[in-house]
Amino acid sequence: MNTILILTILIVVFAVVFDFINGFHDTANAIATSVSTKALQPRHAIILASVMNFIGAMTFTGVAKTITKDIVDPFTLQNGSTVILAALFAAIAWNLITWYYGIPSSSSHALIGSIAGAAIAAAGFNSLNYSGFLTILKALILSPILAFAVGFIVYSIIKIIFKNNNLTKTNKRFRRIQIATAALQAYSHGTNDAQKAMGIITMALIVNKYQNSSDIQFWVQLICALAMALGTAVGGWKIIKTVGGKIMKIRPVSGVAADLTGAAVIFGATFIHMPVSTTHVISSSILGVGASHRLKGVKWGTAQTMLITWVITLPISATLAAISYFILNMFF
Repeated sequence: MNTILILTILIVVFAVVFDFINGFHDTANAIATSVSTKALQPRHAIILASVMNFIGAMTFTGVAKTITKDIVDPFTLQNGSTVILAALFAAIAWNLITWYYGIPSSSSHALIGSIAGAAIAAAGFNSLNYSGFLTILKALILSPILAFAVGFIVYSIIKIIFKNNNLTKTNKRFRRIQIATAALQAYSHGTNDAQKAMGIITMALIVNKYQNSSDIQFWVQLICALAMALGTAVGGWKIIKTVGGKIMKIRPVSGVAADLTGAAVIFGATFIHMPVSTTHVISSSILGVGASHRLKGVKWGTAQTMLITWVITLPISATLAAISYFILNMFF
């Protein structure tokens, strides 16, 4: 086999690995609230999330096309295969580090930062598609802010509607509703997060002249959807513990509000073909709901740790990708 084919195969393999890790890294986004309130048993929640992630991943491809062409131009990317492989190595490494320490960081930030860092290492800052790249950054920054605001509003409305109801009975009803909102949250996760690996593989196919458009081939969509579903089935218990209990004490009413908020924001981003961090969105939704319920009830120390991780993910992943590129470039 020639070098181009070997590199393409390696990229497909590591893109699938990234998607698998993304699945167990981000499982908490969909099911942490329903597990923490005992609306769903952990095993049932993970099965539900896995199935809905798969269905969501098979539904859309717009975000994948954005990843393919809006960070760098795959048709002119210098040393494209090495750039993509270096980006995947860096994103996988950062995901595993944050998973090990139970920190809900963003796989999206890690991947986007890694692509940018590797491309800059290969061809300088002019290699970036600044229009598309800055639009993606705006979506990554604004989506958690929007999720916080919407979560605050949604829970405020729920409090007004159910203020005269018996709290125990209301929570019991909402615990049943949480099953549906957890499924919705998992579906929305699949519509956005699974597409990022699809975009990476498609970028590699363009770079290596195996296709000449940003259309996502069915086999690419299928293997990425399966990888995300299998990763979700493995579960990410450390991050589930953080999202489900270390931000605030979640009750069924607040869990439903957070799930609805997260799903709405993610669906909105998918609709306009923008990659967002599902981790940021659901965590910010919980923070918004918690702030609406009682400011002192939110564990702001955990929120601060998460915020710091979010901020440093882009530069760290970009640096790791640049280092990976220089090492790989010695071999390829």
